[in-house]
Amino acid sequence: MVSIPAYDPPAAPSSDTPPAATARHTGTIIAACLAVCLAQIGLVLPAAINGVMQRTLHASGGELTWISDAFLVPAAVLALTFGVVGDLYGRKKLVVGATLLSAVGYLVSATSHSAAQLITGQAISGIGAAALFPASLSMITAITTTSAARAKGLASWTTALSLGAFLAPLMSGGIVEHASFQWAFGVTGVLAVITAVGAWLLAAESSAPEGRSLDWPGQIAIAVAMLALLYGIIQGPSDGWSSAPVVASFVAFAVFIVAFVLVERCSAAPMLRLELFRIPAFAASAAMAVIGMFGFLGGAYDLSIRLGVIQHQNPFPAAVPFLVIQGVTPLIWPLLVRLLHRVGPGPMLVTGFVSLAGAQLWLRAVPIHESGLIPLLGPLVLNGVGFGLVVAALTAAAVNVVPPKLTGMAGATTSLVRDLGQTLGPAVVGAVALGMAARQLTGSLADAGLTPKEHGIASAVLHEGGPLALHSADLGPLSAKLAPYTTDALAHGYNNGLILTAVACAAAAVIAAVFVGFGPSGTRPAEAEGSAA
Repeated sequence: MVSIPAYDPPAAPSSDTPPAATARHTGTIIAACLAVCLAQIGLVLPAAINGVMQRTLHASGGELTWISDAFLVPAAVLALTFGVVGDLYGRKKLVVGATLLSAVGYLVSATSHSAAQLITGQAISGIGAAALFPASLSMITAITTTSAARAKGLASWTTALSLGAFLAPLMSGGIVEHASFQWAFGVTGVLAVITAVGAWLLAAESSAPEGRSLDWPGQIAIAVAMLALLYGIIQGPSDGWSSAPVVASFVAFAVFIVAFVLVERCSAAPMLRLELFRIPAFAASAAMAVIGMFGFLGGAYDLSIRLGVIQHQNPFPAAVPFLVIQGVTPLIWPLLVRLLHRVGPGPMLVTGFVSLAGAQLWLRAVPIHESGLIPLLGPLVLNGVGFGLVVAALTAAAVNVVPPKLTGMAGATTSLVRDLGQTLGPAVVGAVALGMAARQLTGSLADAGLTPKEHGIASAVLHEGGPLALHSADLGPLSAKLAPYTTDALAHGYNNGLILTAVACAAAAVIAAVFVGFGPSGTRPAEAEGSAA
């Protein structure tokens, strides 16, 4: 068990606090919220325009998955290292530098005319987001040191995160209705520069360098492990699960994840103190973040493919469902504050994950041809409620049960496992759905009444680009013949993906009920607890 030292927090700004200090406190909250909002905009940006990007760049199913995951992979892989960098050199400086790096990435994406360049730009922006998620959270936990202030600060951070997810499809869908998809990335680059200026002018600097140092062996080990895992999952459907590169990637993952654990156990200043996972609430929060965020973003990716690729909806109509999902959290912001402070994360997590599971199954029950908003409204609202409850409670459950000097590490770890879950969502759902769709199409093409020439063309496109490419390819009259078969196969595959995401959310709800419970003990910063059970 980990002993948590007693902690007497300094007072939060009050009526007796100098106006300058109060303004700096407020400015830091604002700057942190702007930073996480920008990071979340980048994460969600492709959702409403996946169909447009796929058709414009003639991207395969694997390339389309990489466009999203190229942003998510750095965010998952580098979160711990950037948590240490912020602790050592200052979170404000890190936020400013990360937003400027994100702007460079968006510039690369905004000038892209190939899937490879867009993936590169997404990767650069993802490196910036990898710093913004933990640094913005640590800025808030460093400046909010009482129960009420912490609850309000975390709820503000969560609302800003959800606001970014709300703005992203609105912005990208609206822009792409009137211009090329590249403009959506260009506008986001301008927002990144504005965020950098705001952070420099408004935020207070904070750091916690005691006992912290850059752990390069640990960073290299976790980076290789995560990249190998994601490569295997994403390339498996197209390269074959038994192909040498895919098998080697899974072997490399196993080897380097073991190496990471060994390095962290032996390091004098590890990037991740493994003893944190002896705190049941923290370990449970990490598990729930991976499993639950896999379920949420996997379901969101499934929905984006349904709307933009299978149904060929225009960008703005495809964005509206995501606006509904992400518009819920700002509406329930006062409720999130009260729940965090009064009932604790346990009930919020159980309710949130059950809501997400129900939303995935409800969405699956909606027929694939339904393109209107009304049939989708129920699962969309339920998804939004679940997301708001889960993200706020996950963060509180993780950072409030560790010693104050380790909140930076706890925040970075929370970001890593959350982003890992979000990265696995599109990768696993895409792999399962496309694999099932490809198998079904291989059989159905033989019974589709095609001429030998038509069958050869369809088979070649399916082999080279996968089911999504065959569904979206302009093959003249042949496309009309193939449409019922490709639609049915893709609907079958992605509906099975929703079963997988619902099961993940249900499993996370069970973990929350068993290990976090229903008491209010996890709602406040670690102030006077003597130990963690």
